[in-house]
Amino acid sequence: MHFAMLPALRAESDPDAPCLRDDTTELTNLILHERVDAAAAAFHARDVGFGDVIAVALPNRVDLIIALFAAWRLGAAVTPINPVLSAQEASFQVSDAGALLVVADSGSRDLGAPTVTLDELATPAPPPTLPSLSDSDLALLIYTSGTTGKPKGVMLTHANIDAMTESFAEWFELGASDHSLLVLPLFHANGIILGTLTPLRAGGQVTITGRFSRDRFFADVQQHRPTYFSAVPAIYALLSSLPEDTVSDTSSLRFAVCGAAPMPNESIERFEKRFGVTIVEGYGLSETTCASTINPLRGIRKAGTVGLPLPGQRVAVVGQGGRHLGRGEVGEVVIAGPVVMAGYFGRPEETERTIVDGWLHTGDLGRFDEDGYLQIVDRIKDMIIRGGENLYPKEIENALYAHEDVHEAAVVGAPHPVLGEIPVAFVSVRDGARLTASHLDVHARSILAPFKCPTSITIMDEIPKNPVGKIDKPALRAGLSA
Repeated sequence: MHFAMLPALRAESDPDAPCLRDDTTELTNLILHERVDAAAAAFHARDVGFGDVIAVALPNRVDLIIALFAAWRLGAAVTPINPVLSAQEASFQVSDAGALLVVADSGSRDLGAPTVTLDELATPAPPPTLPSLSDSDLALLIYTSGTTGKPKGVMLTHANIDAMTESFAEWFELGASDHSLLVLPLFHANGIILGTLTPLRAGGQVTITGRFSRDRFFADVQQHRPTYFSAVPAIYALLSSLPEDTVSDTSSLRFAVCGAAPMPNESIERFEKRFGVTIVEGYGLSETTCASTINPLRGIRKAGTVGLPLPGQRVAVVGQGGRHLGRGEVGEVVIAGPVVMAGYFGRPEETERTIVDGWLHTGDLGRFDEDGYLQIVDRIKDMIIRGGENLYPKEIENALYAHEDVHEAAVVGAPHPVLGEIPVAFVSVRDGARLTASHLDVHARSILAPFKCPTSITIMDEIPKNPVGKIDKPALRAGLSA
């Protein structure tokens, strides 16, 4: 399926059905189709055509999705930009992607390409002629967070998106009655693919939250009655920190998804017990269009795992020389199938290093249990080698999370002149808790072998996050060497 066709298909099948809304705007299927045609005409008037790239630097709002579909209608691709990036960072993405135009709510920032304003996109005009389109057309350039150097553009085609949304719709049994509450940013694959395109493809609807707010979240749930949402561990931790008397009518929710980073078992159980919402934890990357494994809605959900491979995907664990390992053995997680990216934009050598014989090498360490559920052990680059012993920060973090007063925890390796590296921990505590580093040290030693225990524990008001909401371990490491 080429997703340029989706607005027209929805408008034809049920023109008056609700489709897309944000904090200020509500669109039916027909109105979305008309808005997409107008935006496509505006792009066409700016000489956008097949194979071009458009940058979209907008906060979460319906206009971003309109721009997405409008670009696709012309055979162009879109690179979504985090709107809070500095001008220098955003300009790098615009330049690297070769973007012809930048869609923004104002022309106040010079990002190295002409700006198209929202008023221009909303001006009614006859739609341009649809070019010849193929599922192999480039749809998205999703830029990585740049934790290993300069951000890279992940090339996702319409075939990638087709395979991923079909897989999600089957796994979660999505249909016309489903309603996604989007709280994740739309410059990331999860927000676009799982939060928006999947429910729209399934005939459902989407409500976009402009910016996640802990204190308004359950009011949004009560008002809009969504059937699911997807979030990162930091969001679940914030919601769990709400006052105990918070009103939370979650009866409309069938499930919630957790991705982007592992979520501690204790945090999942705490949230589910308090709010009555089932969390299914999953795993994936932008390079695989969003997700590759998720715990099932029906059947056994295994805490501490990221579930089973999704339909149409192959997931394996490999050792030295790419040898496939058996269950219980730790190795690098590799993924194959129609969701694997077309490559890194303009970086053929890096693409060749990452995709080998059709298998995408994730850089994550994992193992399958006896039932075929995947457990992510850690990032290969995050593994700490202490005097020849391999330590996995995730295992140490899970031990810290087992203390009821821990809000968030992160463990990184600090340089050591004799041992090479030693584990150090950074922790934030729950509101009102009086937890000290010495208390946590005693707690950790009751769970972990001595050589695994953090050599220092720093209590912080808040642990730094990257733009996607993941704990920013590079920033923590940088602070150690500063």
